[in-house]
Order: sequence, then C-alpha cells, then structure tokens
Amino acid sequence: MTEMPTALDSDRVEEIRLRRELAAVYRLVAHFRMTDLIFTHISLRLPGPDHHFLINPYGLLFEEITASNLVKIDLSGNPVEPTAHPVNPAGFVIHSAIHAARADAHCVLHTHTRAGCAVAAQRDGLLPLNQMSMEFYDRVGYHDYEGVALNLDEQKRLVDDIGDHPALILRNHGLLTVGESAAQAFLRMYYLEKACEIQVTAQAGGGPLTVPPAETCEYTARQLAGDADADLQDDVAYDLAWAAMLRLLNRVAPDYRD
Repeated sequence: MTEMPTALDSDRVEEIRLRRELAAVYRLVAHFRMTDLIFTHISLRLPGPDHHFLINPYGLLFEEITASNLVKIDLSGNPVEPTAHPVNPAGFVIHSAIHAARADAHCVLHTHTRAGCAVAAQRDGLLPLNQMSMEFYDRVGYHDYEGVALNLDEQKRLVDDIGDHPALILRNHGLLTVGESAAQAFLRMYYLEKACEIQVTAQAGGGPLTVPPAETCEYTARQLAGDADADLQDDVAYDLAWAAMLRLLNRVAPDYRD
C-alpha cells in the first residue's frame, strides 16, 4: 500500500521548488549583468509560520548560486540550519523590513546597476519616457540616502517610502522590486532596469525629451497591470516570459537546479 505524503513531505517539495525558482533568478540577474560582485541580495519568503527566508551565501558570485547552496535564515538574517557559508545580516536590513511589512512581498530583489544608480541620483527620478517606464508610473517609491543600510531605525522609513508600490528607488543607491514570487520580482526588475537604461540613453542625446500626457501614462500603467478597459487583453505575457527565461537557463546554466 502506498503511503500518503505527509505535510512535512509537501513542505519539503515546495521548498525545493522555491529554491530552484530563486536560484534561477540569481542566475538571470548574473546573465543580464545586473550584479555587483558578491553584494546585493535577493530574498524569498518560505511558507509557514516560522518567518524563514532563502538568501544567497555571502561570498559567492550570483553565477555560482544553486538551489542547494541557498541559505535559510530567520527574520533577523541568522541561519536556521547548518551551513558552510557565511551570511551577511547587515545586508538583510532592507529586505527584512519590507518582508515584515508587506504580506505580498514574498520576494525582494535589490540591485546596484549603472543605469539604476544613475537614475537614483537624479532629482526627478524615473521619468515616463517609454512604455517600459510607464509600468511604474506613480507606482514607485523613493527613499532618501542615509548611508550604508546598517541601522535598524532606517527600516520604518524604508517601509513608509515603498508603501504599497511594486518598486522602490533608493536615492544615490540603487533599485528594488518586490513580487509575490521570485519570477515576478525578477521581471519587474528587468523592466525597471531597462526603463533606467533608456532614460539615461535618451538624456545623453542632449535633445528635448518628449513626455506623454499624464492621463496617457496612467492608462498605460493600468494596461500593463491588466486593469484597464481595452479591446484586447494579454493575460499570459509574464507567464510566457518567465517560461522563456527558464528555457534560456536550461541552455546556458542548467546547474542552477542542483
């Protein structure tokens, strides 16, 4: 007689799935050159009442991350299982604050890219100059720079500044996205990064910039979120894009699943 799977078995299967999804995101961030050596983090909440998370082993390049070497930590950034790898608790200050405050923020992704830092240094922040940036029109928060994020009292201000937005621009620092899954956080970051790249390139041309009317920007944002009345709807775009990303990884870095 076949034994019925236990809740413990189901939890383990789900953790393996989430480990592979998060490892895939680390590899994709490396593939698309959004890394900063061994720094920055992508954290993912595990299901259950224990408030446990997965994060990268401190010291490994993102291209070295696999499902099995991700570290399981608590809300303070401390390992909850034996690990051969150190963890950088200070780097989890930003992530833990947002995880604790946002039930929908299952994944928090933070980058220090050239274009992202360039836009984060601009007084007016992200401009609605292209269709990619309009996904974030009035849907991105801004957090003023306070130094390296090592002080816990900064957490409340981070939470207040992101509000219920899917993205946060850390002024003079970098970009951050959240998602209900690691895949969603990655795709948001991919397009936020592209929007920043386009903005910096457009500004470098030196000519006057064209900004669409506010009502057009807002309508486009609602279209991209699937919340606007339109003759046609595309409800599968992100699912298809994520499937394409996994096919890419299975060709160029299949060991992410290990």
